[in-house]
Amino acid sequence: MPKTTRPNNTASPANGDLTAGREATTRRRFMSTGAALTAGVAATSAARPIRGAEPAESVSHSPNSHIRLALIGAGGRGSGAINDSLSINENVSLAAIADLEGDKLGKICESLAKRHGDKVSVASDKMYGGIDAYKRILDDPEIDVVLFATPPGFRPQYVTEAVDAGKHVFAEKPTCVDPAGYRVCVEAHEKAVANKTSIVTGTQYRRQTNYVEAIKRLHDGAIGDIISATARYCSNGIWNKTRKEGMSDTEYQIYNWMHFIWLSGDQIAEQAVHNIDAINWIMGGPPESAYGSGGRFTRPEGSEMWDSMSIDYLYPGNRTVSFKCRQIPNAQSDNSNVIYGSKGICTIYGLNRGAEIRDKDGNEVWSMKGDIGAAYKQEHKDLVDSVRSGKPIVEFKETADSSLTAVLGRMAAYTGKLVTWDFAVNESTLSLFPENLDMNASLPEPAYAIPGKTKLV
Repeated sequence: MPKTTRPNNTASPANGDLTAGREATTRRRFMSTGAALTAGVAATSAARPIRGAEPAESVSHSPNSHIRLALIGAGGRGSGAINDSLSINENVSLAAIADLEGDKLGKICESLAKRHGDKVSVASDKMYGGIDAYKRILDDPEIDVVLFATPPGFRPQYVTEAVDAGKHVFAEKPTCVDPAGYRVCVEAHEKAVANKTSIVTGTQYRRQTNYVEAIKRLHDGAIGDIISATARYCSNGIWNKTRKEGMSDTEYQIYNWMHFIWLSGDQIAEQAVHNIDAINWIMGGPPESAYGSGGRFTRPEGSEMWDSMSIDYLYPGNRTVSFKCRQIPNAQSDNSNVIYGSKGICTIYGLNRGAEIRDKDGNEVWSMKGDIGAAYKQEHKDLVDSVRSGKPIVEFKETADSSLTAVLGRMAAYTGKLVTWDFAVNESTLSLFPENLDMNASLPEPAYAIPGKTKLV
């Protein structure tokens, strides 16, 4: 793969029109192409609030029926997801596993079995590796629930095929990285509702007790009318993998997927979507438009990612949310949401820091601790409970809305244009997934966006 020649710490990009260049050479063919790849994972209790469309009845298992799980994408986040499901659910088992790197699956299952015993019962012929590994799981009639933790770029197609196969689904966030993928997600959501199969997503803050209670209070008027908000996902660096000798372009980009926009969607989609999802939840839906900026100062050579973005989202009712994300080593971290109302301020912190509400004089009127570990597990309990009850949870569109909100901000920052929700949903032709993807194929030279040069499509 050709390398860029930009010095590692310059602020001004030296090459590439990322959006326009990829748009000219790629189109998504989710339902017709057989070139989908199973790859490594994407980076990363109280009663659940009702989310998404949930049909009243479905073909149900008995309350104590055994549920067979399968994992597709067996890296760090995938291993974490299956561990959470096995930890919180009774009478379930991991029955199949798939990853592009099939030779690592035996060790992963051994490690899980040490923790969960006979809940891990993956026969050697149920460990699938390679380009079509995920299809083997979807074709298995014994599998009830499929957990997807592959790079986000694959999510729309994989979930669609799982719904078509009649599987219940756990899908990690984000659910799409471009408008074309968003439309596929909406169709998959509607199919799941019709099929009465569940889709639960990895937006764990929706099940974290301090988030649930704080946002209930906001909706009940605890700080009066919501006027504006700030949201931050500012962290330090992110991993980067060196290309191994003999790797094709496709193999390397999937191996180092975070740094390629067709796979990760950049930080704003892959990581910061958690805070964007919380803001959409608070505001009652997605924004009307986005206007923003950002850049790259510390990314490694060959990475397509920016390392900082600042977006102004305009929500209905003329409410502005100032959103910022960055991954810059040694910079100050912040992972919080601050909501300003006519009668007070609510701050909801990330991870385990909790939430608080203060009146206009700064006096605390409510606070609650956070427990993100319990939230990670709760999403998997809700999924299995919905399968057994025959009342499926279908929340794919909701998370797709938040994923597209992140994409909307990225499109605005990358192009230097104001971008509306209506344009992204109904007009944009942006489709980043390579056409007829082949493991041995060459891909376009990595390129990062330049505002004013990168086109809005």
